[in-house]
Amino acid sequence: MKTMAGRPEILFPLFANLTALPGIGPKTAPLYERIGVQSPRDLLMTLPTSGTDRRLKSSILDVPLPATVTVEVEIGEHSPARVKGRPYRVSVRDAQAEFQIVFFHARDDWMERQLPTGQRRVVSGRVELFDGVAQMVHPDHVLSMGEAETLPPFEPIYPLTAGLTLKAVVKAQRGALDRLPDLPEWISPQVVADREWPTWIDAIRSAHAPDSAADLVETTPVRERLAYDELFAHQVTLNLARAQARRKAGRVSQGDGALRAQVRAALPYDLTGAQSRAVGEISADLAAPLRMNRLLQGDVGSGKTLVALLAMLTVVEAGGQAAMMAPTEILARQHMEALAPLVTPLGLKIGILTGRDKGAARQEKLTALAAGELNILLGTHALFQSDVAFADLRLAIIDEQHRFGVRERMTLGDKGRAVDILVMTATPIPRSLSLAQYGDMDLSVLDEKPAGRQKIETALVSAERMEQVVERLRAAIQAGRQAYWVCPLVEESEVVEATAAEERHRALRVALGEENVGLVHGRLTPAEKDAAMADFVAGRTRVLVATTVIEVGVNVPAATIMVIEQAERFGLAQLHQLRGRVGRGSEKSTCLLMYQSPMGETARARLEIMRETEDGFRIADEDLRLRGAGDVLGTAQSGLPKFRIADLERQAGLLALAQKDARLALDRDPTLDSPRGQAIRTLLYLMEQERAIRLLSVG
Repeated sequence: MKTMAGRPEILFPLFANLTALPGIGPKTAPLYERIGVQSPRDLLMTLPTSGTDRRLKSSILDVPLPATVTVEVEIGEHSPARVKGRPYRVSVRDAQAEFQIVFFHARDDWMERQLPTGQRRVVSGRVELFDGVAQMVHPDHVLSMGEAETLPPFEPIYPLTAGLTLKAVVKAQRGALDRLPDLPEWISPQVVADREWPTWIDAIRSAHAPDSAADLVETTPVRERLAYDELFAHQVTLNLARAQARRKAGRVSQGDGALRAQVRAALPYDLTGAQSRAVGEISADLAAPLRMNRLLQGDVGSGKTLVALLAMLTVVEAGGQAAMMAPTEILARQHMEALAPLVTPLGLKIGILTGRDKGAARQEKLTALAAGELNILLGTHALFQSDVAFADLRLAIIDEQHRFGVRERMTLGDKGRAVDILVMTATPIPRSLSLAQYGDMDLSVLDEKPAGRQKIETALVSAERMEQVVERLRAAIQAGRQAYWVCPLVEESEVVEATAAEERHRALRVALGEENVGLVHGRLTPAEKDAAMADFVAGRTRVLVATTVIEVGVNVPAATIMVIEQAERFGLAQLHQLRGRVGRGSEKSTCLLMYQSPMGETARARLEIMRETEDGFRIADEDLRLRGAGDVLGTAQSGLPKFRIADLERQAGLLALAQKDARLALDRDPTLDSPRGQAIRTLLYLMEQERAIRLLSVG
């Protein structure tokens, strides 16, 4: 049983033990836990998923069979089962037709009591034709004329599990509805009026008493209101967390701008408007006496690394150190190759620390770091190790946030005093999901491509034209260009995926020459992967056959062709990331999406979107529409809140409204002490947002 200190008394009935509800005992309570129900409140927030029309018809002839029908009948002759395993049959007659009611394994005395010959009953159940005879097998309801009025015209259907019947859930649900308290209104009166929403208590009652299938849609005022309550409570919690993080004392890091000016002068191009805006937002955060907690979201090739460098130079100018962590060694080394030529001429020291560093060489780096001689440290998870100590770490940058959890973010932040945190992701996240997932962080978005970036031509090619594609690669190699060949995605098995890559590697070596084709997949050791990548980067191999291990951040400007085999198996975000590996130099680049016929509608829609646009944010929105939130972020890793009623894909507009309303409410009443503030506190307890209540008490 969940308990929470300080829960208002008005909510006690909703958080009582489940066994307080009718029909739930110690044996059945665990069955409810299987459908995620541990209290009367959980049961009330488990809404019907569908329903059955139980309106009384005059005859089974009124509806096309098979169908669920409710009719009044006169009970006729009984035909008990004379042989074991045979059914017990009862003939009945409605206003126009005769049919049979059939039971298996029924006791004769029970059947005679339930369906006494000559009497009238209301029966409801599925009627089907067997050998021309209409039969209702095991009716859902057999009611006397007096009981018939208790049958709802539209019977709600709830999620069930083995051993839990609909009858039992409906009975328990009625008991939970009897406990409903009349709670104060927490939504802004303006929003309630604009949307014409009912009160919370009326919405809960109506949601459990639908009149038809139309009442089960998420756009009804009743369902919208209940979804909004969840989203609003979540947004209040995130806003309190953000305010709390902001209130954490930070350190003022305000440089003189000299190092940054030198770097910008050395660049052959200007920053984009989006880069300048992000740099300004980050500099303002660093200069403030509060701790920075910012997400830098940039599409493939939008220039995040440069923004990160300017942020790191700001804290170095102020006398501190900066660290940048990447999810893989390849990426960490690539950052080193990109940044060292810009940093070294400034007279600064930049180093890299990965799992490969051992013994005296590693110790030398650690000593320089602790003495403050290393200004910027790049690395992988190795940066977390306990013996890694900084002289004065002020800024921690984490690249590709979805590969690291919040705990890792915090661990790196603990390597200094009041460290500012900047998280970067190249995965454009739809606005609705970034609100739900990263609502505790400030957001900077890079939505422009730097000048000189070429458009990537994207074409759909049937797998039947494989030979033509190989010919095209041969011509490209002779012209001095390079290409990636990404093998099919095999969700179930890295082994199968690696085998497919090895076979493709063999075939392409035969076609294009052994020395020209390299291979990288997840089953290779880190050293083997690095060696294969190094050969490709240096141009020693011209074609790199790979599984999706190359999707994030690898930078080879001479690579101008990307072939993705069985592209229909990939998600949109993944296709977009893979395509972003080409188009990094001045040459025109091509992405060939090779598919196997026939292709499903959704797969075709995905590939068509790829052909139409390179805008990662539009692609992310389409991906969300086609696949759903859990898949877009990877359910296990998504960090998305689990809502019982709200649907992030379909109700993104509600989420944006909830965020606005939550911010307004907290701007006016940061401690939630006003009458509406107290109502919001009640909502937070109702939605089990213990974290929010704790933040309030801390604040």
